[in-house]
Amino acid sequence: MLSDMSNAKVIRDLAGHRQRTKNEQKLRKDYNAITNGVIWKELIRYVLPLIFGTFFQQLYNTIDAVVVGRFVGKEALSAVGGTSSVIVNLFVGFFVGLSSGASVICAQYFGAEKREELSHAVHTGIALSIISGLGLMLIGTVLAPMFTLWMHTPEEIRPLTTLYLRIYFLGMVPNLLYNMAASILRAVGDSKRPLYFLIVSCILNILLDLLLVLRFRMGVAGVAIATILCQLISSVLAVLVLMRTHASYRLFPRKIRMHGMQLKKIVSIGIPAGLQALMYSISNVVIQTSINGFGTNNVAAWTAYEKLDAIFWLISSSFGVAITTFIGQNYGAVLYHRVHQCIRQALVIITLVFVSISSIFCIFGPTVLQLFTEDASVLQIGTMMVRFLSPFYFTYIGIEVFSSTLRGLGDAVRPMLISLFGICVLRVIWILVAVPRWHSVKTVMLSYIITWAVTSILYMLYYRHYTRVHGI
Repeated sequence: MLSDMSNAKVIRDLAGHRQRTKNEQKLRKDYNAITNGVIWKELIRYVLPLIFGTFFQQLYNTIDAVVVGRFVGKEALSAVGGTSSVIVNLFVGFFVGLSSGASVICAQYFGAEKREELSHAVHTGIALSIISGLGLMLIGTVLAPMFTLWMHTPEEIRPLTTLYLRIYFLGMVPNLLYNMAASILRAVGDSKRPLYFLIVSCILNILLDLLLVLRFRMGVAGVAIATILCQLISSVLAVLVLMRTHASYRLFPRKIRMHGMQLKKIVSIGIPAGLQALMYSISNVVIQTSINGFGTNNVAAWTAYEKLDAIFWLISSSFGVAITTFIGQNYGAVLYHRVHQCIRQALVIITLVFVSISSIFCIFGPTVLQLFTEDASVLQIGTMMVRFLSPFYFTYIGIEVFSSTLRGLGDAVRPMLISLFGICVLRVIWILVAVPRWHSVKTVMLSYIITWAVTSILYMLYYRHYTRVHGI
């Protein structure tokens, strides 16, 4: 009888193995276009769900801004945007950069068909997101009042800004867990399901915003609570997908722990990428602090403009994720010729997209700003901001394409140093030297154009050097 039970167990194990193999082969049939298909077609097909997904993720904060701006007031609008937006991006942006390390490693393992290493990377990444989320929750809720002081937030909006930050940071664990789970799915070629989850949670966010603000009069606290509840839903959905797949990247809750080798690889790419994102955020803190000095109208206008500007950034960052995934999988599969083809075709596509965005913003941007406020002074300033900055988005192309490429190849330290100098150091120098001399909001905004152009050139030069030295 024991022998029969043993034989039955062997049969079940073999059947399970065959099913997992069959499912994984099906997944590879679905997604191997990254390493075999027509690059420009597959890049567009892959990036569209990313763009819509990032759009819905960004829509969380935009909906918050629209609801409080229209139904509560410009003080609430400034509290939800402005300092709050910069601080959230500062911390979350670092972790998203860190999770890109897991994404690169997973893409390379998936392309090279290293199943065990891929599984270890997945469980290490999830463990990292949980630990990081708990740490950021503690930091954010305790230090929120200090953040508003350090950034010279106007006194009349400081209490509301502190309230929003504290509630938002309470939901940091599901926030980071979703970002990690989604980055793993995208690394293996699945950019659609993270989109579906965000659509569901975003619709719920709209309903909760209207319910908590209009019905229960909870103001800034209401939109913050709605946001963290919806982030919880999207994180649960993403994790369930990882738990229910039969592929080698399946998540087993009991196996969630740090694996030394994978952690080292993730950190070696993720920390420089996270620091790079952190430097962008720090430079934006400097910008926001400078804008705060021009009064509430300018803060509100900048907040409204940032919601429009976020459309550009979500499209740009989506292309960045797509390029990193394509480069990572093809590099892992030792298809160097496709690496170069991907870069060339991505440059053409992104240039066309960026020029189109700039044109649309210049024409329709002022009308869109009216969604956020009806204040004439704020709208006038916001219109100036849109038409001053958006025509120069093309200067950012080199940064997005080449930094994403280098990350996919596994090089993150030197790109971080390029960003440190080109984005952070140069921008801070400009704010400290030029703004006091020519004291205007336009002088502050000019720092973006100058640093984008310089850093794009530096990235292009370094990429040529890197590929020549490594024979790629």
